[in-house]
Amino acid sequence: MLNDILYNLRFYYTVCTLLCFVAGTFGVTKHFHMFQQNSYFPSRYIGWLKENGRRPFLIRALILVIIASLSLKVPQTMFWLTLFLLIYAVIMIIAAVKSQKKAIKKLVFTARIKRMYICLSLIYILLAVCQCFLFDGVFYYFLGMALVLCFIPELEVFLVFVLAYPLEKKIKNYYIKDAKKILASYGGRLKVIGVTGSYGKTGTKYILNSFLLKKFNTVMTPGSFNTPMGVVKTVRESLGHETEVFICEMGAKNKGDIKEICDIVHPDGGIITSVGEQHLETFGSVENVLNTKFELYYASKDREKTVFVNGDNENIRKKLKEVNAVTYGLKPNNDFYADNIVQNSSGQSFTLHLKDESVDVTTKLLGKYNLTNIVGAAALAFSLGVTKEQIKSAAVTLKSTPHRLEIKSFISGCTLIDDSYNANPEGSKGAVEVLASFDNMKKVIITPGLVELGEKEYELNRALGLAAGKVCDIIILVGEKRSVPIKEGVLKSGFSEKNLFVAPSFKDALDIFTPFADKNTVVLFENDLPDNYLK
Repeated sequence: MLNDILYNLRFYYTVCTLLCFVAGTFGVTKHFHMFQQNSYFPSRYIGWLKENGRRPFLIRALILVIIASLSLKVPQTMFWLTLFLLIYAVIMIIAAVKSQKKAIKKLVFTARIKRMYICLSLIYILLAVCQCFLFDGVFYYFLGMALVLCFIPELEVFLVFVLAYPLEKKIKNYYIKDAKKILASYGGRLKVIGVTGSYGKTGTKYILNSFLLKKFNTVMTPGSFNTPMGVVKTVRESLGHETEVFICEMGAKNKGDIKEICDIVHPDGGIITSVGEQHLETFGSVENVLNTKFELYYASKDREKTVFVNGDNENIRKKLKEVNAVTYGLKPNNDFYADNIVQNSSGQSFTLHLKDESVDVTTKLLGKYNLTNIVGAAALAFSLGVTKEQIKSAAVTLKSTPHRLEIKSFISGCTLIDDSYNANPEGSKGAVEVLASFDNMKKVIITPGLVELGEKEYELNRALGLAAGKVCDIIILVGEKRSVPIKEGVLKSGFSEKNLFVAPSFKDALDIFTPFADKNTVVLFENDLPDNYLK
């Protein structure tokens, strides 16, 4: 009797369908989140699915087949199928909310993400119309609910991407044209300085900005804004009539990425901080990385005088056989260099050589790679007319770039070296060296290791473990599978296994660390991977 009543209630159908659409929207949130963290590239999202989404996909597909089969026997099974789907819908909503609360880097509701949700809503509306008018019947009602709940989350990401692509392309082109128009309006009054490299570009950008502020009105791309649209957003929202220098960080994961940004901003010069084993999964080889970073060189005006490169970097040195750029570093064979270096846990002092001039400089920044960044930024600033005295004055007040060898007070009065935004082999090596400089303190590292290193990922993570094992008293690794090569390196160093811990998440790692924390402890956070990498 109850089944017969429910069978004839269109209102009941509608309420259940709407709840499933709401649950489906929550259910796809994690997939939109991962799509965003993979820079909206379908190929990278597919890679994440292969690593993390295969089992859930198969389970949902199996549930879908079962529901579709049982729904053919309605009305006998209608009540129980509906109850199951509604319970499943509520579970999906709760799981989605918990997932976002636990996320290291949460979904950012950008204009693009909002447009994706609007497109998703249109798909749901179309499905509801089909249920009501084209495929009327209980079987199709159940099938529609089951599709939304059990099967579509992976597929609808691609469907939304394809449907929204023409609009996204038009919006992107409009913003780029508008940014170019703004830059052209300066009529040559604005100096555009590009900063790129496998690592060190964000830190160098902040240091360069501090030096140039002594003489110019500057604007720089904020945080880690280094994609074409990040640069465009900065141009459209931050540049003003009074701006004299625009410092533009340029990131890349594929050949041509730097050129794409240069074609927008047309740099007058810039800094190439490094070339190394970074993003090898997409670049394929260090040679491709090298050529991509030097796209800044070839795009710059009067490039032989306005592009400054890290002459200590082995890969860049090879390229100098083909090009003629200004060099900087910690070796005296560079055009600009530092010597008489004294380092400790409080900072560094050194003599800075700027062509024919020299000046003694002190900074609170730690690490040799920060020192190299200072020399590079000072070289470019000096070429633009900033005096050595102004550079010295600015260097004293330099602060750590957020989450890059940033010193903080932490749990139970311990010292935290926050290097969680560092994700390259050379930087990680330097961070361990900084940790070693804290004499007579208990040294701890918490790390999930390094990513996007292609075939060398295992080897380089093993090397990180080997270096950490020689310095640390306690080592906490994050991720059961990801930590395997680091653990191997740690044990190879002779480190005691009783002081080695592996945690499934960063939160669990902190729970392990907390009992060890006191005023005599220093802990290094080395790379804090986003959710699409942890497993």
